[in-house]
Amino acid sequence: MIDQKLIPAAVLGGALAVGLIAGGALVGQGIVNARVGDRSVTVRGVAERDVVADLAVLSLRFTVSGEELSAVQSQIDADLAIVRAFLKGQGYADDIVNLGRLEVTDTKNRDYAAQPGTPRYIMAQTVIVRTNDVARVAQTERALNDLVRQGVVLDFTAPTYVFTKLNDVRPAMIGEATASARTGAQKFAQDSGAALGPISRATQGSFEILAREDVDAESTSLNKRVRVVTTITYQLK
Repeated sequence: MIDQKLIPAAVLGGALAVGLIAGGALVGQGIVNARVGDRSVTVRGVAERDVVADLAVLSLRFTVSGEELSAVQSQIDADLAIVRAFLKGQGYADDIVNLGRLEVTDTKNRDYAAQPGTPRYIMAQTVIVRTNDVARVAQTERALNDLVRQGVVLDFTAPTYVFTKLNDVRPAMIGEATASARTGAQKFAQDSGAALGPISRATQGSFEILAREDVDAESTSLNKRVRVVTTITYQLK
């Protein structure tokens, strides 16, 4: 209990970090700043939730090079047939397998400074798969060596995973963050010998979508963490 005799008539600033963790799905914490002069306390409540991406974009880019343009074109067409067959074998319907742009580079063009021994023509084709079957894409990513074994020169990039259902979790998470903030405010009020009054001001921060593991990039992480912070000022009685 704080000795009221020690509180000056001016301003007493304080900060208190508090936490609330429920079932691993919610992590709440508060940062408290209080002013006894105007009898209020400002707290931050944090809510976090683990989610799994529900949309995946797999981009496969492969290249062929050579001295004769017609031969390079024929090889890129053959590799495209291999890639399509591979994706069909992975269980993707034809209508979600889309062609990206075809890139052709003439290294003898004056805009390029080709090194001796560089093939004249380099051709690249991209195939894009966009699907809600994120588990299948994760499985396909592990099987891409099969394309390399068949002679496809793959310019590999990791699939992009997106969480599109933020609106589904938004209301509950705001409630969790608000409850977390109130817990912090009640703790401060109790320790200072005051009663917690009504909310005088509240702001909600932006929702963040992060990789669940800090070592991963968010865009390529299948498992993600959603986070929101609310800042609420309560009157003290």
